[in-house]
This record gives sequence, structure tokens and C-alpha cells, in this order.
Amino acid sequence: MPVTIYDVANAAGVGISTVSRVLNENTNVRQETRTRVLDAIEALGYKPNISARNLSRSHIRTVGVVLSYLTSPFQVAVLQGIERFLAQAGLDLTIFSLESPKRRETLLENLSHGRRCDGLIVVSFTPQERFLQRFQRYHIPVVIADFADERVPSVFVDNVEGGYLATKHLLRLGHTRIGYILDHIDLPNGSGGNEPGADRQRGYQQALEEAGIPFDPKLVLESGLHSREKGAEAAARLLAQAERPTAIFAASDMIALGVMEYARLQGLNIPKELAVVGFDDIELASFAGLTTVRQPMQEMGRQAAEIVTRLMDGEKVVRTSRQLPVELVIRESCGALLVAERG
Repeated sequence: MPVTIYDVANAAGVGISTVSRVLNENTNVRQETRTRVLDAIEALGYKPNISARNLSRSHIRTVGVVLSYLTSPFQVAVLQGIERFLAQAGLDLTIFSLESPKRRETLLENLSHGRRCDGLIVVSFTPQERFLQRFQRYHIPVVIADFADERVPSVFVDNVEGGYLATKHLLRLGHTRIGYILDHIDLPNGSGGNEPGADRQRGYQQALEEAGIPFDPKLVLESGLHSREKGAEAAARLLAQAERPTAIFAASDMIALGVMEYARLQGLNIPKELAVVGFDDIELASFAGLTTVRQPMQEMGRQAAEIVTRLMDGEKVVRTSRQLPVELVIRESCGALLVAERG
């Protein structure tokens, strides 16, 4: 026989009204009691009644979107694609921004027990296996945007190809000492998928190897978050080297903009003394004249929303792993336009 709410209440030593309050995220429950109820739900494998939950929401279904950093222009663009699709589909959207490891654990713990959303889109990381198993148990479809993960549906770009295109372009312009600034996001322990920045580095190294240029680990630095400040800090370290790079490829446009800002403060001419290439093609990139690898950020969000909506409707989605194209956008920061004009 299926586990009922009464079984959970008996196991936790509480009334069914308390279990209901925990399931509905009511704050009027002591943390000790909440933990006992959640442990009982996990131990018994209790599955909330999805139909009843939807009725309590007046038939309006909700899609949760989990962002690593809400301040990232890339993630905001992905979110715009998600929001537009869900608005047209008549679905509610709840945004969760995970700025700390502790908050990630707490939120994923709550979400994976079948509360607060009917479908979930996770941007730029994959939840740990134990959470994915719980989502499956409670019939909550999960879709990953910006990561390739074979365990769940995902929408992503070929980051290796993007890194290759950026580096190959700089090599064609005559640069042989090219720095790479790798973005690093503090992901939850045990999260799966391929970190985009690491894949872009693989493309960077492939292009160097193809050109017969030995890989120099001193030219690869980790910057931290997608921010101009972190990009400037990494640029300072790269440009302080005795044999400094003549070009820098950054794993995101925000990092690249920080590189440009620091270089100009040091009196370096861009692109004559330092060429810069970014990744994403956020709105600021065109204003700054930044050469970059464009990825379809809003389309990535739109397709992730489409997949999770169809899965919520009980459809079988044939193509749940979708790789979107990248494109090199050439602007002034690498000097290619100046070369073209002289030619």
C-alpha cells in the first residue's frame, strides 16, 4: 500500500496538520519538528498528492528556476528566455538565487521533497545525485541550462568549440603568447556536469596544440566570479609577468571587461598592446567593442522552459539533450577590424 500522510505523521510523532504545514512551507513550525517530518518523509518515501497540491494553487502550476548568481548578466539573460516562455504558457515562475553553499543545501532539501514547484530549471550547475533521485521520486522534472549532464535533460553550448574559436582567432592575428582567465563558480560538492569554463580551456589548449605552441600553465589563471573586479585582479597578475601575454581570452564578457579596464588604467592600448576576447556577448560587450564568442543565452532559457513544461504535461520528449551553436563576433578589442581596414 502507498505511504500516506498519516504514516508520516505517526513516524514523526506529530499530527497530519503539522505534516501539511511542512509540505506547504508554512513557517509556523519549529525547526526541530520540521526536521523530524522531513526525515520521516525521506525514510518512508512519501509522495505528496500532486493533484491536491495543484488544486491548492488554483490550478496554476509553478516552475522554479535556481540560479547560481542572480547578478550574472549571463544568467539574467537565460532567465529572460525562461520567463517569456512560461508567461506565454500561463505558468508561474519562482526564482531562487543560491549565493551560499548553506542556502543551496537548505533550498535543494526543501525543493527535492516535492514542495514549492512542479518543475525545476537549474542554471549553471547540477544538483547532487541524492537530490536528483528525490526529484524523480516526487515526479518533479528537472532541466539543466548551461551544463551538459547525461542524467537529466539539459540545454547547453559547445564550450570547447567556443574556446577553440576564440584562441584560433587570436593565433591568426599573430599572437603566440595568449593568456586565459578561467571563471570559477563555487559549486555544491558532488555536483555533476561539465564546468563551462573548464571546457573553454580545453578548446584554448586544442588551438594552441594545433598551432604547435606549447601550453604554458602560467598563462592560465582563475578569476573567481563573473565580475569586472575579478577580471581586473586576474589581469594584474597576468600582465605583471616578466614575459606578459599580448592577448587574453576570458571565460566571460564580465571578466574580459575587467581586463580591458585594468589594461587601460595601466596605459596599455587596446588592441595594439593587448588584444582581448570574451565569451557570452552580453549587451555591454557591443558598447565596449569587445570581440567575444556569442552563445544564445535567451534561447537556452526558452528551450529549457519548453522541455520542463512538456515533461510536466506528461509528454515524452525525444530530444532532451540540446546543444546550441556558438559564434565568434569580431569587434575592435582584438584589432581584427583595424587589420581589415588597413587591408
